[in-house]
Amino acid sequence: MTLQDFAHLQGGATRVCRCLAVERADGLVLGFTDHDRVLAFDGIDFRPETGVALRAFAFGTGLAVDGSEALGALSDAAITEADIRAGRWDGARVRLWLVDWALPARRVLRFRGSLGEIRREGGAFTAELRGLSDALNRPLGRLYQARCPAALGDGACGVNLSAVTVTSTVAEVSGGRQVVLEAPGPTGWFADGVLRVTTGAAAGLAAAIRSDRVEGALRRVELWRGLDAELVAGDAVDLVAGCDKRLETCREKFNNIINFRGFPHVPGEDWLLTVPSRTAQRDGGALRP
Repeated sequence: MTLQDFAHLQGGATRVCRCLAVERADGLVLGFTDHDRVLAFDGIDFRPETGVALRAFAFGTGLAVDGSEALGALSDAAITEADIRAGRWDGARVRLWLVDWALPARRVLRFRGSLGEIRREGGAFTAELRGLSDALNRPLGRLYQARCPAALGDGACGVNLSAVTVTSTVAEVSGGRQVVLEAPGPTGWFADGVLRVTTGAAAGLAAAIRSDRVEGALRRVELWRGLDAELVAGDAVDLVAGCDKRLETCREKFNNIINFRGFPHVPGEDWLLTVPSRTAQRDGGALRP
């Protein structure tokens, strides 16, 4: 189906509306439309009563990012403030169709992308829609540095995350960032790792671990920042071991030195500042010939 198939666009009255589908990373799909009744296709119900309004879309032939904004009121049946605050809509997949509302099979896909920045003001939200060309804005290439740039468990690293992940149950939460639970391993084993929540109000959310220490039979884990949903005693979590990106950690903790991606022997800035000298003394004072 192409735009040329919408012959009625040439007339004074048209039967065209827009339908927007938003799919979260957890698989939840919501449909919105600027028509005045529910439309359904591709297994999605596109509803008008959600309070979501679509602004005009800008399309280009270059590499500039195509996009627009979706405006709406927060609704328990659609997009809630709690879900936005928890980051459940971050990066959600977006598709937009032009649809003949009298015959929804006559439609054309006009936009495919993802949700960008979501701003909340009072009881309303504004969501930025980013086109596929947005991915071209990411930096590419190798970074030459002493520590490994790979993320633990990704394709470059190769570590099997299931082998370094421990499942546990929260025993206590203090201040939103202190989590007490049972988990094997020495103090610091999960520092720089990840805590993922698998049950409860915060299920599906994750947070970076700042530090952890063993306290008797329990372990106290401190997060860099609290989760954007309530974590309570009894919730199940997964703890992923931490990696500080050093060669020694890669070799001794994960036995993965063959995949280490850093350059620990690259000279640092102090080497670049070295000049010929009659004395070997380096006491932090002024450089003297």
